[in-house]
Amino acid sequence: MRWTRDTFTVTTDLALIDRAVVHDFLTASYWSQGIPASIVSRSLEGSLCFALRSETRQIGFARVISDRATIAMLNDVFVLPEFRGRGLGKWLVECVMSHPELQGLKAWVLVTRDAHDLYRKFGFTALARPEGYMELRNPDVYRAAQQPHAAIRDG
Repeated sequence: MRWTRDTFTVTTDLALIDRAVVHDFLTASYWSQGIPASIVSRSLEGSLCFALRSETRQIGFARVISDRATIAMLNDVFVLPEFRGRGLGKWLVECVMSHPELQGLKAWVLVTRDAHDLYRKFGFTALARPEGYMELRNPDVYRAAQQPHAAIRDG
């Protein structure tokens, strides 16, 4: 799919996603600091991805993990700092939320530290029943993935 606004485009064409831009932003972000490029690449392959582009340059991104029937999780939404303040983040999320394969879902979820106002515009709210949600976390998984493996020695 493709959306156009002025000189900007949002596309779901995986071939047009600049994986280096996505990795560079994510590895420096608070939510996936230090994530290896191989993990980013694998996550893109298993998701519905949205690249925000300015002519030939990728300037933003969003990723949806979904079965495309009942539930979706919105992840990794960003616009590069020099392009913020133009409504592009809101437009990017509008494109995500309008995708035909993501209509009629029972639930959407996301986690954010600082963009609550943006997502409220799309109907997201705090959890109605947080006591029902559980998680399994491995906060050091990216650090462990970057550690060299010890050599196996014959004894």
